Amino acid sequence: MSEKAMERPSVKGVAEEYSGLERSRFAGDTGSGRLIARSGSNRWHNLIVANTAISAGSKMHGHKAEIYISNMRLRLANNLFCYPDIVIVSGEPKFADPNQDLLLNPTVVIEIFSSSTNTSDKTKKVESFLEMSCIKECLLLKEDEMRVEHYSRQNAKQWLYRIYNERDDVVSLDSVGCKISLSEMYAQIKFPQTQFASKAVN
Repeated sequence: MSEKAMERPSVKGVAEEYSGLERSRFAGDTGSGRLIARSGSNRWHNLIVANTAISAGSKMHGHKAEIYISNMRLRLANNLFCYPDIVIVSGEPKFADPNQDLLLNPTVVIEIFSSSTNTSDKTKKVESFLEMSCIKECLLLKEDEMRVEHYSRQNAKQWLYRIYNERDDVVSLDSVGCKISLSEMYAQIKFPQTQFASKAVN
């Protein structure tokens, strides 16, 4: 999930014309804002996304929510646009226009990242998520390590931050009424084996 903010030329009618330009490329949306580009996803990244989306979807019975995977665009608070790995909307989704490809009211955003992810890019993106009043929870899952960072909104100015790193740990997404264990998120994932070099004792 190495990502870089790419400058786009300024265009009149930011939302409308920006949408037209990007849709002509790959059903995307931009303008005088900046698109946070996403690099290609590997095998483990895709499995984690699928595992998490399937687990969440299977546990939200009776809770009106929609789950979008990888290709739903968000307009962030500071004029950034991005495509999170998973977006969950509680209740009725709101879109920028009838094309319904620019979501305005995400409830939960979930991103997969790795040790090679640029720290400043990750920080910028997380800060952008947390500035959106509609986002109630944000999950960051590591691709190459069993580790989940969970941001949960407490009020307008306060977030609760938790780290989960055990297979039996359970993440509770209260805003959409479901709980997901790390064993579900990381099913089938094989992490690199840590090599321990033997040291001679003199």
